[in-house]
Amino acid sequence: MIASVLVANRGEIACRVFRTCAEWGIRTVAVHSDADENALHARVADAAVRLPGATPAETYLRGEAIVKAALAAGADAVHPGYGFLSENADFARAVRDAGLVWIGPPPEAIEAMASKTRAKELLGIASLTDVTEADLPVLVKAAAGGGGRGMRVVRDLADLDAALTAARAEATSAFGDGEVFVEPYLENGRHVEVQILADSHGTVWALGTRDCSLQRRHQKVIEEAPAPGLPPGLAAELHDLAVRAARAVDYVGAGTVEFLVADGKAHFLEMNTRLQVEHPVTEAVFGIDLVALQLRVAEGHALETEPPRARGHAVEARLYAEDPANGWAPQTGRLHRLAVPDGIRLDTGYTDGDDIGVHYDAMLAKAVAHAPTRAEAVRRLAGALERTAIHGPATNRDLLVRSLRHEEFTSGRMDTGFYDRHLADLTRSAPDPLAPLAAALADARVNGGRFGGGWRNLPSQPQVKRYAMAGEEHEVRYHHTRTGLTAEGVRVVHADPERVVLETDGVRRRFDVARYGDQIHVNATRLTALPRFPDPTAQHAPGSLLAPMPGTVVRVAEGLTEGTTVQAGQPLLWLEAMKMEHRITAPVTGTLTELNAAPGQQVTVGSLLAVVQEA
Repeated sequence: MIASVLVANRGEIACRVFRTCAEWGIRTVAVHSDADENALHARVADAAVRLPGATPAETYLRGEAIVKAALAAGADAVHPGYGFLSENADFARAVRDAGLVWIGPPPEAIEAMASKTRAKELLGIASLTDVTEADLPVLVKAAAGGGGRGMRVVRDLADLDAALTAARAEATSAFGDGEVFVEPYLENGRHVEVQILADSHGTVWALGTRDCSLQRRHQKVIEEAPAPGLPPGLAAELHDLAVRAARAVDYVGAGTVEFLVADGKAHFLEMNTRLQVEHPVTEAVFGIDLVALQLRVAEGHALETEPPRARGHAVEARLYAEDPANGWAPQTGRLHRLAVPDGIRLDTGYTDGDDIGVHYDAMLAKAVAHAPTRAEAVRRLAGALERTAIHGPATNRDLLVRSLRHEEFTSGRMDTGFYDRHLADLTRSAPDPLAPLAAALADARVNGGRFGGGWRNLPSQPQVKRYAMAGEEHEVRYHHTRTGLTAEGVRVVHADPERVVLETDGVRRRFDVARYGDQIHVNATRLTALPRFPDPTAQHAPGSLLAPMPGTVVRVAEGLTEGTTVQAGQPLLWLEAMKMEHRITAPVTGTLTELNAAPGQQVTVGSLLAVVQEA
C-alpha cells in the first residue's frame, strides 16, 4: 500500500494530486525551486523539499535530486504530474531503482512513445523526409515533449530552414532534445484524443473522446468530452486505435492517444504517456478520479473489465495570465483574488495574494463545467467565467467567454484554425463604459463620511478622475452635493468603496469595485488609475522597442548591430518568458540606432530593448 507520495512537479497538477492523496489518507511531499518556495503546492503538502537548480526552469528536471528528496522525506512513491520529467524513461527507472513506486507507465513504454517519430514507426506511419512545394503546408514538430513548444507551421518552402532552426533551438531549451520532424499540416482538422487507462493484468480502458481543437500556439485552450459531432463509427475507430497503441507497448497506467481528424478520417499524432492537463473533463463525464485510479493501478490492483458508463458533457477552459490581443504575451504580478461561482470545478496552483512569476507556464487555473447536455455545459461555463473574480494581471478570461459563445463553437463546427480566423473579433475591446465612473464614485467614498472628499458648500467645478481601460484613457466627472454624489446622464443610487449602483434609463446596475494600489477592478473590467497631470518626462523616443513582458533574451538576429537597416516587421530579437519564445520585431522600416539587448540578458516590463529610427 502506498503511504506517502512525492509529486515531481509544481503548481496546479501538484495541488491536484495532493487533493486526491489527502482524500485517500496518503501523506504528501512537494519539491520546489527557490522561485517556488512560497508557492501553493509547497505550502499545502505535508512536507516540502527544496531542489537545487541553476535556473528555476531547470530545477524540476533534476531527476537525481528529486529521487534523493523522496528518500529523504520518507516517500514510498513518486507521481510525475505532466510536463518536466513526466515522460522521461530514465527518471522512471531511477525512481524504481531507488525502491520507490512509480505512478506511471513502465519505462519501456515511455521510451517507445517518447519520440513522436519512433511512435509513428511503431504504428507503421511515416514522417515526411524530402519536403516539396506539393507537401505544403507542413508542420515542423519537436520529437520530444509537448505543450506546443518546438512547433512551426511552414507555408513557404523558403521558410523551412529557418523554421527547422527555430524549432530545434526551442525544443533543445524546453526538453533537452533538439530532434524535430516534419508532417503534413491539416488546415481545418480537429484535435481529438482518447483517454486510456490500463492495469498490469491486461485490461485497457478507452474512456471516451475529448475535443481539444481550440488552441493558441499549438497549446490547448478549451477542451470538452465527449468530442461533439464525430461521424458515425469514428469514435469507435479512435477507441480501437488508442487501445492498439497501448497494447503495442504493454502500457500500464493513464495515458492519452491524440489524433487529428479531417474529412472523416483519423490521423495519429502522438501518445502522451502521462496524465493530461484536460483530464478533468473525462473525470466529470465518467464520474471517476483518474489520479485515484493511477494510485490503484500502481499498487497492482485490477481494473473492472469494463469502464463506467459516460454521462452528460463536460467543458474545460484554461485561464492564462496573458494578453491574447498582444501576441498572447504572458503577464506577471500579484494575483489578488481568484474566485469562481459555486458549481464550477476550479483546479489551480494559486491562491489569493500569490505572485505570478516569469519562470513557468502562464496557466492560472482550469475551470470545468458538467451538465446533462453540451449546450447546458457550455452555457454554464461561459456564465461562470463571466462572473469569476480575477483581480490581478490581465488574463484571457474575456476571450474564453466569447469563444464559448461563438456560433462556430456552440454548433460544434470548430477546428484548430479557430483563433487564426476569429482572434481579432474575439479580442476586440468592449469595455463597460460605466466602469470608470463607478471606479471614481467608489474612490470618492474611500475616505468615508456622508459627503466624502471633494464636497463644497458652494457650487464648484466637477471632480475629475482619469483611468486607463483597454488601452485607452477615460476621463470622468462627477459632483459632490448636499444630497450626495451626482454625475451627468446617470442616477447614483448608491456608492461606497466596494459597491456602486447606477441607474440609466430606468435600469439599475450593480458594480463591485476592488482596489489594489492604482489597479482597480470593476466587475470584470480592469482599470488603472492615472495621475491627473501626466508626467511629461515619461516618454520614449519614436521607434522605441520596449519589453512587453519580463523574460530572458534568448537570441538576437544574426548580424544585427547599431546602424543596420531593418524592415518593418523584421524579427530583431527573441524573448523567452513562461516557457515560450516571443519575437520582437521592427515597428517601422529604418535604421537601428540603439540596441540594448544581448543573449542571456534578463529584462523587465518596459525595458528599452532597441530603437529604430524611421527612414
